[in-house]
Amino acid sequence: MKKESSVTLKTGELPGRVTRARAAAHCSSGKLPPLKERAQQNQKQLSRVNSKRAASDNTCVPRKRRTVLQDVTNVCCENAYTSCIDSNKIQAKKRRLSKAGQVNDSKVVPSEAVDSLQFEVDSKEKRLQETALKSEDTMCSINLEQKELLRPSSNECNMDVRLPESQMSGISGQPLISQKKAKEDNLLKVLTALKDQDITSIDDDLGDPLLCSLYAADIYDTMRVAELARRPHPNFMEMVQQDITQSMRGILVDWLVEVSEEYKLVTDTLYLTVYLIDWFLSKNYIERQRLQLLGITCMLIASKYEEINAPRIEDFCFITDNTYTKAEVLKMESQVLKSSEYQLFAPTIQTFLRRFLRAAQASYKDPNLELEYLANYLAELTLMDYGFLNFLPSIIAASAVFLALWTLDQSNHPWNPTLQHYASYKASDLKTTVLALQDLQLNTDGCPLTAIRTKYRQDKFKCVAALSSPKVLETLF
Repeated sequence: MKKESSVTLKTGELPGRVTRARAAAHCSSGKLPPLKERAQQNQKQLSRVNSKRAASDNTCVPRKRRTVLQDVTNVCCENAYTSCIDSNKIQAKKRRLSKAGQVNDSKVVPSEAVDSLQFEVDSKEKRLQETALKSEDTMCSINLEQKELLRPSSNECNMDVRLPESQMSGISGQPLISQKKAKEDNLLKVLTALKDQDITSIDDDLGDPLLCSLYAADIYDTMRVAELARRPHPNFMEMVQQDITQSMRGILVDWLVEVSEEYKLVTDTLYLTVYLIDWFLSKNYIERQRLQLLGITCMLIASKYEEINAPRIEDFCFITDNTYTKAEVLKMESQVLKSSEYQLFAPTIQTFLRRFLRAAQASYKDPNLELEYLANYLAELTLMDYGFLNFLPSIIAASAVFLALWTLDQSNHPWNPTLQHYASYKASDLKTTVLALQDLQLNTDGCPLTAIRTKYRQDKFKCVAALSSPKVLETLF
């Protein structure tokens, strides 16, 4: 450092920035790198530093190298990374050339200006190539008719599609036939066929993206398969459990309904909670002292999955009068997740009930809220009854809509062609479930659990729990 500072003082100039390429070129030529003059302000700073170095004999402060950002945009970060790799390759080639120049003195060392010019030419050529690739990707991905980006297929992107420069300035590419347009054409054909069969379409509202009209039929076809694959065993009380009974399960579900009302949880959270409880009980033995712990843990997991602001673990411990600690809840949560193999989603009764209620509302000019509340009330009654595990969630949802329509109007048949089409069940398929559901509605068994009935006697649900249905006629099926 002392030698370097002495050289600087003798020349009276400050060293400029030396790149690796320049250093390699100067080392091969045996000359010192060119020195550049700096501004007067930097010279004053250097004089202060030299004075400090003179005051301290052995103390030396190394200069900090400042990193130069080549590109800070979000679009060209990958290209910048590629250029960095390419520049390293170029520098490595220059080192090899410089070493070869030392062995053969007859070769002429390229000047600094020629090196920088060649580097700029190479980088410009790469940028032009990358720009051409981007333009081709853009032409493959932009749909001018829908004004939205689509994912192109591999065959379309491999095509060499190029436009003249006059057209590239205003238009990025000709529109390609997308899968969405084909999907709309197929949907229009299906809607035309439904009109011929006297079926009211519920998927013709293509303007509302929340309804997913283009994909609703495919989504619910997938749900039908999933409800068969992820189904709790209907006989786990007899096969697995020895310390708990069906009535204990019903009491737990009745209490969880009150907890969901206390914390204002959505209905999907309650359905998922009961599903997780049944799934765990069908695979694991549990003592009755830990049954309530299982209930609040499953509700905690369901809240994390369904709610925007889920209650805390301390809230669930408090609701049990601190019977269980936070550590016990966390341990049970780990057991439930491992038992479900971390696959929390499963189609519940509520999943299909939304679809079937939309089909039932198609026959009304205005939405019938009483029909919606009554169907939800009948569906929630089945959560407490262990016997309804023998039925699929989709058939329970269809039966709830059937009985709700029959309760509100006996003048018309409750199962019309529209409901039969979208539910994929005939009226005869629902007979057993509808009769069992009507027994729950009329409470023929004298069940003492009243949480759901009290919930739906409120005015905000139009007191649908107070309604009763006449005996279902055999001719309906």
